[in-house]
Amino acid sequence: MILHKGETLFLQGDSGPLFHLRSGLLKIVRIHPDGSQILVNIIVPDEIIPHHSLISPNPYFGTATALVTCEVDMIPAAAWYRELEQHPDRYRSIALQLQDKLRMMQQRIDQLTSIAPADKLRKLQAWFEHYISPAVLTDVLTQDEIGQFIGMRRETINRLLRAQKEC
Repeated sequence: MILHKGETLFLQGDSGPLFHLRSGLLKIVRIHPDGSQILVNIIVPDEIIPHHSLISPNPYFGTATALVTCEVDMIPAAAWYRELEQHPDRYRSIALQLQDKLRMMQQRIDQLTSIAPADKLRKLQAWFEHYISPAVLTDVLTQDEIGQFIGMRRETINRLLRAQKEC
């Protein structure tokens, strides 16, 4: 299936199939009881999501929305889990997928633990360039989303982006 920028793949709290992202980028947004939202993850091509349901079913942790046009395959949950039961060797491929995601999250932790705000933004831009080039980070995420993703206020992001343009 094709999802266009802004279209929703699934909603937080719902249950359903798994998905393989063939191309594009998805964002996972967590919605809190007070209605506030926070960007918690970016899904890149070749990931199967939701990660926390690769071995056993669980409701969706957040809402998945296309950041750019995406090609996504739906994987029926019953078929996925039946396949695992019939072919236990598939657990190794799941472990490798989760290992790759863990390594990606380690890079994110590196971004978040930089002391200087400019370094946080620069590391995020470099990470994103790997997945969205030739587009730039601000073509895909709003300043508010960038701030959520690296733990800074939108105003700080705005100031840093202006300073980058001046250099």
